[in-house]
Amino acid sequence: MNMKSFISAGMVALLAVPAFAQQQKMKPEETEVWEPEPRVVTTYPDRAPSDAIVLFDGTSLDQWVSKKDGSSPAEWAVSNGAFTVVRGKGDIQTKQEFSDYQLHVEWRSPTEIVGESQGRGNSGIFMQGLYEVQVLDSYNNRTYSNGQAASLYKQRIPLVNATKPPGEWQTYDIIWTAPRFNADGILISKARVTVLHNGVLVQNNVELDGPTEYIGIPKYKAHGPGPIVLQDHGNPVSFRNIWIRPL
Repeated sequence: MNMKSFISAGMVALLAVPAFAQQQKMKPEETEVWEPEPRVVTTYPDRAPSDAIVLFDGTSLDQWVSKKDGSSPAEWAVSNGAFTVVRGKGDIQTKQEFSDYQLHVEWRSPTEIVGESQGRGNSGIFMQGLYEVQVLDSYNNRTYSNGQAASLYKQRIPLVNATKPPGEWQTYDIIWTAPRFNADGILISKARVTVLHNGVLVQNNVELDGPTEYIGIPKYKAHGPGPIVLQDHGNPVSFRNIWIRPL
């Protein structure tokens, strides 16, 4: 080390002494923050937290409407605490619209295996009606990787395949951060999402390049809050225990 470097290193060490000495004199309570106090949320092993909005309670689809016109009753079949896609009745969506949230959804592909690839146990959960987390029977069912279960459809491949066998209930826990646009409709920040599939992290705070598209390149267009949409892809996929916590 030359003399100049030695002097510089010494000066840095000397400058650090006062800050260290000051820290040594501080009391523990000087770095304690008491306000605001986090509100209390009660959690349960098999139902929604106390501050959640229940989107399906096991009995009716009164929180949902047909996507066709945004007002007609949802015509999927409700039975035994769950509801199931009725082929040809179309997508359904929540009456309420949301921006940022924590979403919990449980789903089940049919026990009887029919079809392969994208034709097997296919549905989807659309954030704000535009961004799809894929629902698919991906148990021993090869398809394109950015279209399998828990993919951000045709954009982000899940880290692992955590799919259970057909007929078993599966869980998605989704943390959604909506995209932001300025007053001129210009994108400020992209949508971000974290997904846990059956308790396993499969999407880790990933960015989306725009709405998920079946054909073509995604591109953002300014929008506000939107509904949760469930897809009728012609397969009898079932859902239950759906709740959301706006953030």
